[in-house]
Amino acid sequence: MLRFVGSGLLVAAALFAADWPQLLGPGRDGLYPDSTQGLTLRSPKLLWKKPVGAGFSGPAVVGGRLILFHRQGDKEVVESLDAKTGVRQWVFEYDTTYKDDFGFDEGPRATPTVVGNRVYTFGAEGTLHGLELGTGKKLWRVDTQSKFSVKKGFFGAAGSPLVENGLVYLNAGGGNGAGVVALDAETGATKWSAVNDHASYSSPVSAVIGGAKCILFFTREGLVAVEPLKGTLKFRYPWRSRTNASVNAALPVVLGDRIFLTSSYNTGAVLLEIRNNVASRVWAGDESLSAHYSTPVLKDGYLYGFHGRQEFGQSFRCVEMNTGRVMWSEERFGAGSVILAGGKLIVLKETGEAVLAAANPKAFRVEASATVLPRVVRSFPALAAGVLYARNENSLVAWQLF
Repeated sequence: MLRFVGSGLLVAAALFAADWPQLLGPGRDGLYPDSTQGLTLRSPKLLWKKPVGAGFSGPAVVGGRLILFHRQGDKEVVESLDAKTGVRQWVFEYDTTYKDDFGFDEGPRATPTVVGNRVYTFGAEGTLHGLELGTGKKLWRVDTQSKFSVKKGFFGAAGSPLVENGLVYLNAGGGNGAGVVALDAETGATKWSAVNDHASYSSPVSAVIGGAKCILFFTREGLVAVEPLKGTLKFRYPWRSRTNASVNAALPVVLGDRIFLTSSYNTGAVLLEIRNNVASRVWAGDESLSAHYSTPVLKDGYLYGFHGRQEFGQSFRCVEMNTGRVMWSEERFGAGSVILAGGKLIVLKETGEAVLAAANPKAFRVEASATVLPRVVRSFPALAAGVLYARNENSLVAWQLF
């Protein structure tokens, strides 16, 4: 069901440098690529605050337009908001019957992806939509749970779509060779499917490995790398907990021909080196950077991220990627997410506190902090045009940082 608010004028397809069009930003690496001159948390300005429905889906921001994906009652709702004011521009909604088996939030988990004049959303029940960015018009819909024979996971479908090469890549978890799939971005038609892996809560990333482009999926079973256009398997590496009640959630981190994977549940981290489409272990262990759900950021060969189980009180750490050596660790820091902006770390904790610190492997020194939301903050934030957009269980806020 589509409702229009205002003129519904089409938005230019050009991607602004300061946009945050998908999970973890333009490169899916947590890096804010634009100028950060004047970045501070000493006196942030609240631009607006808006009540929202259920969900862990983070915001996407493109061309002054924010895309919000949440649940209100028995509907999953996609909204376009004016990023400067929070005023609604259009809304698209559809029925959902998703029930969380563990009593957690029943809203969508996956952050929307915006490419060109299209918005792609993936709901908790596995309903994938392609929408028109300027109007919210539904272009196509795919029930991936039914189409690919997907069994319900612990916490629903959570991997954010990756859109490249005219294709939508999904960590689908289907049977009969549909563990990972690619669909036509214009029509939703299936273009290829591969492997039999169950879905994790990690999202696919694009990378150049050995001089060739590939799509990386961190499934429930481990790493799967495929050729982008045909889905041909290039290499894989098993990496999962022996415990059935476990998840892989962080995204792969790539540096040259090396790929860093991290998980919790006594699984730990592993650094792989890829040569001739063969993955070899450089190092592995559960003592360096074992992330429950948050993807670490990478700067100058050092990883900055969260170590340990969320419910047990995580630490925040700097780890040398090529060796796994812990450079420093802030114990009992708590869970959260991290963005790298101009050599600074913007850490958003589950408590709602935002912390600013230099990405320095020698020490962790807080430069400033501010409470931007009440707890509990589990959705990944967005940083666009100097504004931090973040949400908790019932509110979305926009804070001007620089």
